Amino acid sequence: MILIADSGSTKTAWKLISPSGEVKDIKTEGINPFFRSEEDIFQELQQFLLPETGEGIREIYFYGAGIVNAEKGNIIRRALIRIYADAAIETYSDVLGSARALFGNQSGMVCILGTGSNVCLYNGENIRGGVSPLGFILGDEGSGAVMGRKLLGDYFKEIMPPDLREEFTLRYKLTREEVLNRVYRGEKPNQFLAQFTPFLSEHIDADYCKEFIELNFIEFFERNVCKLLDYNNYSIGFIGSVAYHFSSVLIPVAHTFGFDQPIIIKDPIDGLEKYYTKSKIR
Repeated sequence: MILIADSGSTKTAWKLISPSGEVKDIKTEGINPFFRSEEDIFQELQQFLLPETGEGIREIYFYGAGIVNAEKGNIIRRALIRIYADAAIETYSDVLGSARALFGNQSGMVCILGTGSNVCLYNGENIRGGVSPLGFILGDEGSGAVMGRKLLGDYFKEIMPPDLREEFTLRYKLTREEVLNRVYRGEKPNQFLAQFTPFLSEHIDADYCKEFIELNFIEFFERNVCKLLDYNNYSIGFIGSVAYHFSSVLIPVAHTFGFDQPIIIKDPIDGLEKYYTKSKIR
């Protein structure tokens, strides 16, 4: 049996594919080796993944946020091999996973817009070049975490319009001390910040929210997409919850940068299932 994973900082989607082609969907928490240890990952997967898959796994293909080099990939690989000792395990970046899900074996520009953000060029086999995302403090423009960070800043600095600010107060009941503690001392601050993006989606007809989202996407293009050589010679594809839920704003912004037909999909996992079952890349 084959096990495929697509992991972000928030959640991990798994596909268990049997020799007969039957597919089982499994969900676990996000597995980012920048924020989690091998032991932490092992304990969670042993408790929540193994009961769903059984032990007859022969191949595992894990794509994940935070796998920026072999060292980070090995953190996840070591955790998995403690559970599936007989499996051949390969780990890749979520960027390559998104590229294969969006374009298969064709070339294109891959843009991730979820809790974090990223952009790279894909030649149909491998990532050819990209711009370092730098995380939600230094980069990750257009991501859920950065939008949440800026939204909270506008709320506490009273830049947010009064009517929206009142509704935000009633909904979240946040204190400045609580937010500062969660962001600077708490676990997974990127997830904490990203949880406020649904407020923008629910009020997208308000001028403040629409302009807020638009400016964040423009910043994503200017500071990432436009930094890639010959960027306008590629087809462009977007993947992730932020791209999907804010597509009505994202598409017009893409048009202004010369991309007439952007591809937008929510999750890479279905595309990865097709990639492995149809193209038989092992």
